[in-house]
Amino acid sequence: MFFATTSKGFCVEIGEHNALIARLSQNDAPIMVEELKELARADAEALVEYIKLMEGKGQTGYALAKCSVYPARRVVRRQTLDLKRVKEPAYFNEILSQQFRIESEKYTVRVLNSADGSEYDAVKATQKEVLFCGVPSDDIISTQEQLLEMGVYPERLELGTVATLGALVSYQAFKQNKSPILVLEIGAEVTQCFILGAEGVEISRPIASGTAAMIPVVQKELGLKDEESAKKLFYSNTFDFTSMGEALIKKLLKELHASIGFYEVQTGQSIGSVLCTQLPPNLGWLSATMAGALGVPQFKMDLVPWLEAQNIRFADGVTPNPPDERWVGLFALMVSSHNNVAPVAAEEKK
Repeated sequence: MFFATTSKGFCVEIGEHNALIARLSQNDAPIMVEELKELARADAEALVEYIKLMEGKGQTGYALAKCSVYPARRVVRRQTLDLKRVKEPAYFNEILSQQFRIESEKYTVRVLNSADGSEYDAVKATQKEVLFCGVPSDDIISTQEQLLEMGVYPERLELGTVATLGALVSYQAFKQNKSPILVLEIGAEVTQCFILGAEGVEISRPIASGTAAMIPVVQKELGLKDEESAKKLFYSNTFDFTSMGEALIKKLLKELHASIGFYEVQTGQSIGSVLCTQLPPNLGWLSATMAGALGVPQFKMDLVPWLEAQNIRFADGVTPNPPDERWVGLFALMVSSHNNVAPVAAEEKK
């Protein structure tokens, strides 16, 4: 295996629909973002060709990159631990099998503190609110193989959901904003639902409804002959679905109201905004539809000041295509855990 002899850094986020790529001046801060690229996940040839010709790596070598992925069977779940049982050898596996309904022996799992994302210390066992973060071990292997086929050698492979949540917590601290955010990763079959508050990740829940559940509604509303025709139209970016938006999200909305209601009763706080991630550009209207149906604004980010506070800057002419929020997962890869900004930094920069 031949590696590029270069000091350049690369970050690659592989989502369900799109791939986001950044070429950096170097891997560690201070970082200059020299190029940003978005490609369709389905266009494998374009991905391979682009990475092959990326400036800063040899054409016959692999691009060493920090990578994040969103496997369909990923698990990111908040759990309250019984501190009296934490040191029992079988306790965590019991949670995985009984609470999350997964086979622990087939998953690679890490347990993190839900407030700050640091690794949970089962020896000290002082924190009871944690995040179980896991991926099927087979998915890790297949993902690594897919990245290698693209010409990318993952020097670090992260669960994109965790990286994104961590970046949002950091951003909120930087902005000194404690208003809870509803974060939705809307996939084809499952929507991962999170509520981020002052204490980090406060609610997590997978909802068995995504864009695939909207296809039959499109077929019915437009009187199309079959679901395949409805699917092609839905993803084609040639039809404005805004007028039927609430009908399309009706099932998902019902489940969200249940989660939001539970959170508001438990905490006495109301959701301040909603952020929908992992949507392709042509489905961006879903974010506005969701916000309107929930009666809250869309969460908007001003990435540049936050990134500059993390010693990350953009080269002349390089900017993320709006909306900025679509890129937060990619930039999360650049923000190292030891480079978090204290909340006071927001005031210092004024």
